Amino acid sequence: MNAFWHRVKYTVQEDLNKLMDKPQRKENPLEMLNQYFLDAQKQTAEIGKLLERQGKLKEELENERQDAELMAMKRRHQLELAEGAGETELITFAQEEIEAYEGRVARLSASIQDATQELLSLERKFEEMKHRVKDMRVRQLQLMGKENVTRAKEKMDRFVKPDQSFSTLDDLHSYIENLGSGRRTTQSHSSMEQRLDSLEKSNAKTQDIV
Repeated sequence: MNAFWHRVKYTVQEDLNKLMDKPQRKENPLEMLNQYFLDAQKQTAEIGKLLERQGKLKEELENERQDAELMAMKRRHQLELAEGAGETELITFAQEEIEAYEGRVARLSASIQDATQELLSLERKFEEMKHRVKDMRVRQLQLMGKENVTRAKEKMDRFVKPDQSFSTLDDLHSYIENLGSGRRTTQSHSSMEQRLDSLEKSNAKTQDIV
């Protein structure tokens, strides 16, 4: 039981260390944080189950100690009866049993004391890990917010400046107005030219007649 307890302890400790000391790769910060957060959530759940199991193992150790204490008490009472009856074999058996149960109680008490300290240490580190996961979530939300703001600004800039030829919508409006004025000027100019040409032709005919 003691050896199994220590194996569980070291497994939990190793997983906690891996999660808290995991190196960060050079990638897109938000993508890296998203993946790291998912990994952290998964490992947090797994480690939580291991700690729960370790707590149950501690309870089993306490139950074993209680059973050993009860049996030692029972054998001490039986020893008194055997001594009163003068039963030599029963006296020897009861004494051996008492020694065995008292030794078991001592070993279990030491194991429970160690297990209690180890469990408290792991639980403190587990709480620290959960705080880091929470901080990671806050940082994730902050990065997501900044990314959304950046994308929104880019889209708004493209809307306000649809073409690099026009710095503002006012410039675009002025350009359209100038296009209309240009067409009217060209049309008016062409009409005047036609009238001048016609006048010139009429004047030439008059001179020919004279």
